[in-house]
Amino acid sequence: MDAWEELVTSALLGTDRRPHPGASGDAAPVALLDAAAVHTVRRRAGLRPGPAAPPLEAAPEDGRRPLPAAARRRLARLLAGRAAPAPSGGRRGAAPDLTELLPQWLAAAHERGYRAPAAALPALLDAARARTDLRPQALAFAGPRGLWLARLNAEWKFALRGSGGGGALPAPGDAEAVAALWEEGLFAERVALLAAVRADDPAEGRRLLASTWGTERAEDRLMFLDSLRAGLSAADEEFLEAALSDRSRNVRATAAELLSALPGSALAARMAERAVSCVSLDRTEGAEAIVVEAPHECDAGMQHDGVTATPPTGRGERSWWLGQLVEAAPLDCWRARFAGRAPEEIVALPVADDWQGELHAAWCRAAVRQRDADWSRALLGSPAAPQAGGPGTSSLAERAKLLSTLPEEERAHWVASFIAAHGLSEAFQLLGVCAVPWAEPLGRAVVDALDIARDAGSYPWSFSGVMGLAERCLSPDAAPQLAALTTLPDETEDASPGAGGYWSEAFQRLVATLELRATMHAELAAESGEAEDSAESGEAGESGEAGESAEAEEPGESVESGEPGESEQSGESGR
Repeated sequence: MDAWEELVTSALLGTDRRPHPGASGDAAPVALLDAAAVHTVRRRAGLRPGPAAPPLEAAPEDGRRPLPAAARRRLARLLAGRAAPAPSGGRRGAAPDLTELLPQWLAAAHERGYRAPAAALPALLDAARARTDLRPQALAFAGPRGLWLARLNAEWKFALRGSGGGGALPAPGDAEAVAALWEEGLFAERVALLAAVRADDPAEGRRLLASTWGTERAEDRLMFLDSLRAGLSAADEEFLEAALSDRSRNVRATAAELLSALPGSALAARMAERAVSCVSLDRTEGAEAIVVEAPHECDAGMQHDGVTATPPTGRGERSWWLGQLVEAAPLDCWRARFAGRAPEEIVALPVADDWQGELHAAWCRAAVRQRDADWSRALLGSPAAPQAGGPGTSSLAERAKLLSTLPEEERAHWVASFIAAHGLSEAFQLLGVCAVPWAEPLGRAVVDALDIARDAGSYPWSFSGVMGLAERCLSPDAAPQLAALTTLPDETEDASPGAGGYWSEAFQRLVATLELRATMHAELAAESGEAEDSAESGEAGESGEAGESAEAEEPGESVESGEPGESEQSGESGR
């Protein structure tokens, strides 16, 4: 037994049971430790170095411009997610929720062409790992350096899925490199490559996909086929028609859906012929009504064109088949079928034998699929109509989908009128499809409705979803209008106890959030004026200088001298 093993044995058993040579009694433990220290130094000094690890590949260049200094500090705070402590009792408090503002900040920074600071990349990837909703904005902002870094940490491997494996994709025009990656790359790399080529040249993307189509797995064919949605045109029809005979049912269904979105396709013509044979206009005693005769069977031709024969549980077969035919038929075929009537005139016609719900629902799906604004307007009807549906809708979810096909300004006006007629309790889904920031008529309608709810004395909890949307979507210009609502209102006899305090707190948070959003955009609009490397290395010495004093006491934040990273720049730069 060598000297080191003897020391270990004495330490494990104790010097009483296994005395250390050269010492006894009370001095034995100290002698043992001294000997162990000497042997440790000797062992380390005599250790032969192992083979050197291969050097890491250098991080790729990111040609985007560096962030302004104030925006870098803002990013550190948002990634840290610090906000003022919320009051007890489950209340959110009056401070802005920084975690909700991070996606907006990332999107704005990426749109302005900024690159992520190298020091912030680990925290950015950690945030994206914890929040799947944050990943698209975070990875776009992280850029090629973020993907390079993600390859070095297994916890960040999510960033490599669908991103080309963390490396830069070849230029779409580099035919040799594109062919090599398409033949030899991982699935995520191939998905990203196909999307890039398709965006640059739709025909070349389709040719690339066709070159290996017959050898792809069914699940891969489905994912690749979905990439044809971008830039879909009549030139894709031949490929999609061939996919209708694919051995995978899901691939066939997706091909049929894409073909039905091309009103001039042969499949759309076949579906139109079938659909119009089931729906006609009948005149009885001077009154006109739509008459429906649903299919009696789902023949082989219908199934080849994507009609699913077996209905879901609770659905009748004939109504299920009819809905699929009408949904896939080009909407222009109905003008000829109904003597040149416009969409609003067609949906206003009565439908016999309780077929109206099924027929109108299929028209709604067709309008969304074909992005037809005229039919969407007709099916939406007046925003003052009952909340459960307009002329052709049976739910607010359907109305939200139809609204998504309208121009942004028209969408905002329609939802503003809906809120004016029905209030906010039914408007959450509709607000979710409106462009951000909300246009002035919509923003004003939301603020007015919140004011009415506040004056009614009810608790604001039922409006928490809308209030959260307002914090993210209202224009910061609305802050002055909301300032008057932050005061504590006088409680009436029929008001819920304490509701006024809750509303005051909620409006304070809303105003503070809008002001903070305005500050964030102003910081991003500032000129950089310095190289990123020098800015990051010198950040630790900026505490107390002009850059720090300009940020003191921002809306919803408090600068406490004792909080690391809040008042001292060195704390933030080290994260």
